[in-house]
Amino acid sequence: MTPHPSSRGPSAPPERLSGAVERVTFHSEETGFCVLRVVVRGQRDLVTVTGNAASVTPGEYVECLGDWRVDKTHGLQFNARHLAVVPPTTREGIEKYLGSGMVKGIGPHFAKVLVGAFGEEVFSVIEASPERLAVLPGIGPKRIAKITGAWAEQKVIREIMVFLQSHGLGTARAVRIFKTYGAEAIVKVSENPYRLALDIHGIGFKTADTLAQRLGIPKDSLIRAEAGVAHVLQELAGEGHCACAIDTLLTAAEKLLEIPQPILAEAIEREVGAGRLIREPLQGSDSLFLAPLYYAEVGVANRVRDLLAGPPPWGTIDAEQAIPWVEQTQHLSLSDSQKEALRLALQSKVCIITGGPGVGKTTLVRSFLRILRAKRMRVTLCAPTGRAAKRLSESAGMEARTIHRTLAFDPQTFGFQFGKDRPLETDLLILDEASMVDVLLMNRLLAAIPDSAALCIVGDADQLPSVGPGAVLQDLLSCGVIPTVRLTEVFRQAAQSRIIVNAHRINEGKMPLPQEDGQESDFYFLPANTPEEIHDRLLRLVTERIPQHFHLDPIRDIQVLTPMNRGGLGARALNVLLQEQLNGEATEKVVKFGTTFSTGDKVIQIVNDYEKEVFNGDLGTIIGIDTEEAELRVDFDGREVAYPFGELDALQLAYATSIHKSQGSEYPAVVIPLAMQHYTLLERNLIYTGVTRGKQLVVIVGEAKALAMAVRNRKAQRRLTGLRERLV
Repeated sequence: MTPHPSSRGPSAPPERLSGAVERVTFHSEETGFCVLRVVVRGQRDLVTVTGNAASVTPGEYVECLGDWRVDKTHGLQFNARHLAVVPPTTREGIEKYLGSGMVKGIGPHFAKVLVGAFGEEVFSVIEASPERLAVLPGIGPKRIAKITGAWAEQKVIREIMVFLQSHGLGTARAVRIFKTYGAEAIVKVSENPYRLALDIHGIGFKTADTLAQRLGIPKDSLIRAEAGVAHVLQELAGEGHCACAIDTLLTAAEKLLEIPQPILAEAIEREVGAGRLIREPLQGSDSLFLAPLYYAEVGVANRVRDLLAGPPPWGTIDAEQAIPWVEQTQHLSLSDSQKEALRLALQSKVCIITGGPGVGKTTLVRSFLRILRAKRMRVTLCAPTGRAAKRLSESAGMEARTIHRTLAFDPQTFGFQFGKDRPLETDLLILDEASMVDVLLMNRLLAAIPDSAALCIVGDADQLPSVGPGAVLQDLLSCGVIPTVRLTEVFRQAAQSRIIVNAHRINEGKMPLPQEDGQESDFYFLPANTPEEIHDRLLRLVTERIPQHFHLDPIRDIQVLTPMNRGGLGARALNVLLQEQLNGEATEKVVKFGTTFSTGDKVIQIVNDYEKEVFNGDLGTIIGIDTEEAELRVDFDGREVAYPFGELDALQLAYATSIHKSQGSEYPAVVIPLAMQHYTLLERNLIYTGVTRGKQLVVIVGEAKALAMAVRNRKAQRRLTGLRERLV
C-alpha cells in the first residue's frame, strides 16, 4: 500500500523504492532531471518517479531514496533525492533496454532475437564473446562489428555522463566529448577541464570553470587565468575581432575571473611564450591576437601581394575589340560603368567588383568569363555557401562550388587537399559573396591559388560582415592597393523592383518608399505598435496571408529573418510557434538538446562540419528519423546527410533565422519583424542585408520608429583587425 504523503512527518527518514523503468516520460540531457514511469512490485499501476540521472533507458532498474509528494498537475509522485540506475536482469527488461535504440544496430526486433538466443547472458556475449552472435540468422562480421563498437562507445559515453553529473554538470555533450577525446576522455578532462571550452561545441568557459572548481582547481591558479584570457579573446573573435588591446583584455579578464591583474599578466606572458597568443602593436595600442588569427591575417596580406605581382595569365586583351564582341555574342548592351569595369578586370591580375543589388555585377562577371573562356583560360568559381554557389552557377552558366568543396576537404588528414603545396589547377579564381568570408577561410583559399593565376573578388561591401572573425572585404577595399570597380547605377529593369529601389534607399540612409494604395508591390511595410501585435501579424502573414495571396509554400518559400535569437520576436521563440503551426502534425519526432525535431522541419546547420561537408548557415529539410539507428536524416539541396542523435546540437530549427545567418542566401519571400526591443542591433547594414535576401517579396512588420532607427544608424562597430595595415 502506497503511504499517503500527508501521513509522513517532515523529518521522516527517506523511503526506498525500486522497480523497472517502463517508460522515460522526460529526460533532460542538460540537467539530468527525469520523469519515469516505473513498474514497482506490489503496485497495480505504474508509479511516476522524478529525480536526476545522467542516462536512463526503458528496461533498466532504478533504486531510489526519497519521499512521496502530490503534484498539483500530475498527482501522486515519488520524488527521488537519490536515484541509482542498474542494468536490467530480467529477460523482459533486457529486451526493452536493448530495443530502445540506445545501441546502434539493435532495434526492437533484433533485441527479441538476441534475448531469445542468449537470455540473461546477452550483455556478456556482446562484450566478451561477440563471435557467438554469428550463429544468429542475418548476422555477418560487419553487423557484429557495428554492434560491439556501438556497445563499447555507449559504455564510455555513460561513464562520461556519470562523471559530468557527479560534478554538477549536464550530460548533453557527452557524445561530443567522447568523439573528441575517445576512451581517455575522463582522464584528459580531469587533467585540464578548460580544454572542454576550446574543443567542444556547445560547452562554454563557465561550464568548464564550474567543473574545474568541483575538481579542486584554485580560482587564482595560472591554468584558470590562461584559460580565462583565451576565453575573452575567443568571445571577441565571436564578435568578429581579430585582436584586443592588452589593457582592455586585462580589464575584461579581471572582471570575468576575479583574479588580480599581475596573475593575468603572467598568464598572458606564458601564453605568448607558448606561441598561443601573438603580441603586436595595432592602431596605436599594444595588442594580442589568438595565434591562428594572426597567422591568417599575415597569410592573406602576403598572398594578396604575391598575386598582385606580374601580368594576368591571359596577357594583353584589347578591350575595345573584346567589349563589342561580348555584347554581340550575349545580345546585351553594357553601360558605360560596366564597360569601364570590364576594362579594369581585363588588365588586372587581382581586382574587386563591388556594388548593391540590380547594378549589374552578374552581367559583368558573365561577360568577363565569356571573354576569358574564349581565350581558353581555366576558370574556378566559388562562393562561401551552397546556396550562393548554386546561384553563381545559374548566373554564370558553369559549375560553381563552395570554398570548402573547391579546396577538397580530406577527412583522413582533417585538412584541405588543395593549398600552398598543392595549388588549384586554374588561371582565374572568381570568389562571389566575398563579404561573408572570414579571415581564416580567406587565408586557406588564397594559399591554394597558383602564383601565376588571377583573382576576381565579387561582393557587396555594405552587407553585414562575416559571421567569423575579420572584415576581409572591407579591409581589401579600404587598403587602396587592389584595383576596384564600384558599380552604383541601378538598371532600368531592376529599378522596377521596389525591393531593389528600397534596398538602395536604406543604404543611402533614406526610409523605404511607402506602397501605394491598391497597387501590387514586392515590398511592404506593415506597421504594428507592440511586440504582441508584431508577433500576431507575423504569424498570420507566414501561415495564411502570403501563402494565399502570393501562392507560396509557407515552409519552403517563406523565410522569417529576425535581428536577434532571443526574446519573444527572436528566432528561437518564433521557431517553436511556426513549427507548431506549419508542421505540428508530423508523427516522427525526437527531442534532443532542448529542441523537438520532426520530419518535414526546416533546419539550419550552425557549425562547420568538414566531415559531413555541411557548413554554418546551410539550410535543409528533415526527411527521416530512425530511432533504431539513433539518427536523423537531412536533405541539403538534394544531398542527404545523416546525424547521430548525439550530434543534433549542430542543427537548429530554421522557420526563422537571424539576419546574420541568412547571408549568401536568397528566398522567394522574406518577412522581417522589427521592434524597439531590438534597438541594440538596429543598424543600417543589418536591415539592408535582410531586405536584399528577398527575391519576389519582402515584408517588414513592426514599429515605424524601429525601422527609422535602423535606417538612420550607421554606427556599425568597426572590427579590430590588422589586415588593412598589413596590406598598406
